[in-house]
Amino acid sequence: MINKYIKLAVVCSGLSLLGSCNDNYLDRVPETAINNENFFNTATDLELYINGLYNFSGIGIYQSDATTDNASTTGNTEIKTIMAGNASAATISGGWSWEENWEQLRKINFFLQHMGKAKISESEKAHYEGLGRYFRARFYVEKVQRFSDVPWVDKALEVGDTDYLFAKRDPRATVVQKIMEDFEFAAQNVQPRIKSGTVNKWVVLQEYGRFALYEGTYRKYHNELELKTTATEFLNKAQALSDQQMREGGFSIYNTGKPNQDYGTLFFSENLENNKEIVLGRFYANNVLNADSWPGMFGNYEYYPLRDLVQAYLMKDGSFYAAQPGYEKNTFVKEFENRDPRLAQTYAYPGWQLIYSHTYAQGAGLYVQQLAKNFSGYHQIKGFQNTLSLEARNNLDIPLYRYAEVLLNFAEAKAELGQLTQADLDRSINLLRRRAGMPDMVVGVGIDPVMAARYSNVESNQRNLVLEIRRERRVELAFEGFRFTDLMRWNVGELLKNKREGIYFSGLGQHDMTGDGIPDIVLLASSSSIPAVKEKNSLGRELQYYRVGRFGQDVGVFLSEGNNGTVETIENTGTFEVPKFYYRPIPQGEILLNDNLKQIFGW
Repeated sequence: MINKYIKLAVVCSGLSLLGSCNDNYLDRVPETAINNENFFNTATDLELYINGLYNFSGIGIYQSDATTDNASTTGNTEIKTIMAGNASAATISGGWSWEENWEQLRKINFFLQHMGKAKISESEKAHYEGLGRYFRARFYVEKVQRFSDVPWVDKALEVGDTDYLFAKRDPRATVVQKIMEDFEFAAQNVQPRIKSGTVNKWVVLQEYGRFALYEGTYRKYHNELELKTTATEFLNKAQALSDQQMREGGFSIYNTGKPNQDYGTLFFSENLENNKEIVLGRFYANNVLNADSWPGMFGNYEYYPLRDLVQAYLMKDGSFYAAQPGYEKNTFVKEFENRDPRLAQTYAYPGWQLIYSHTYAQGAGLYVQQLAKNFSGYHQIKGFQNTLSLEARNNLDIPLYRYAEVLLNFAEAKAELGQLTQADLDRSINLLRRRAGMPDMVVGVGIDPVMAARYSNVESNQRNLVLEIRRERRVELAFEGFRFTDLMRWNVGELLKNKREGIYFSGLGQHDMTGDGIPDIVLLASSSSIPAVKEKNSLGRELQYYRVGRFGQDVGVFLSEGNNGTVETIENTGTFEVPKFYYRPIPQGEILLNDNLKQIFGW
């Protein structure tokens, strides 16, 4: 038990003189005091400081796809506001403030400046320096993804450091080179086997490879950077790093031969510590470090999955879903038939049983959609702990970094380079396919016209493989927070303009939603009234009634064609201005403070 809750490793007893485990360590201890002889003397000092730099997500990864073509939200998000035309450099304030956003960098640089005085071996020092540089690289990755050109700062700033405080933006290429140097040092020096749940060599390699793939594809598909000729070196690095982790890391895909369960098990588990697919997990223990089970994941509370992702999954035999005649008008029950088993381990499916009904007004039992304005009708079960046991919900572990992503990164980089072989597929993508009981991908796979239209800008002599690997990535990593970044690096942000569509209904009248052939809901015309006494179906369950129509009508559910069509959630998704909306402006207040900072890409 003790081993389980110290994985993210703020050891409470060791911090008792500094404050509680939930307090920010550096906010409570003045850095001038830390810099004296009472700190940075031992490995324990260095470890405690590094633990204070951890800022990994938890259950929030499962709602990170909001405002993509995977999922949407009724809440406000930055990109929604931008696309609606309601944002400017004067109103977008996130990501730049020295007091809030750059404080993490100062903490990192402070550590790197002072950790060398510790009385430990040189290899231990290199390990801790590597961790510090890993966190600095990680910090700057987020800044480059948001702003592109940013000032590179490699010292803990003081009040008199005007050269830094009033610096101009450094070019993206310069900053990225520094990021790669930090990652490289960390990859060479961070130890491979340390406490479970903490950053080790393999976490570094995975994030290093992830960024190399990001930057390689970003440069390849974003001509506004004028860095396309350098894309190949990053793609080569991405495949090499992934290959190293595949050969040396000792990881494997979790597969017990149960294709209808194994994938989902990763996201419903109370114990992922010894799972060989988990490169970095966030581990919890009941009444010691309680997980946040986020009951709002299932129900109608802001966040909701979309039909666009449902249509991305292949058929069970490996054929394209879009090749099925009339697939656009498949009902909820029909679209789950004979599909990739990962779909029913990600979305609530016809016949699924709800146990933990915390925020779901329909209550526990056989799952029947609760339709409502501005929601798709689909519900997510990936990551949802469907149990009444509070202890089980408190114990829910989060797989932050999965080996599956390493395999996907490897395959994508090689396909973008035009070098992917069948042997490569068999040691990467096909391991994921086999867990799900799906047919292997082959190098001669055909091109799905829907995918070709969606990603019309793909440039590779293995275009067919790039398209299918993108599908595989979307399906395998659904709702784990990758989709928005993927759309941005592939230069397909305009997909965010697509309608946020939900379930398809063929027309008014009764509809079966559970797959048993017995009606569960009734759709009424906008002019009709919901009866005071509701009819019951043959199972004795009261039918659910909804008045439907178009936007602007006084109805409970919006359908694309009024009395039929897909559920519509947002009337106008706005515009996506290229290349401007791939980046964020420096807040106007920061420009006023430092006239050396200039806006770029149309902001």
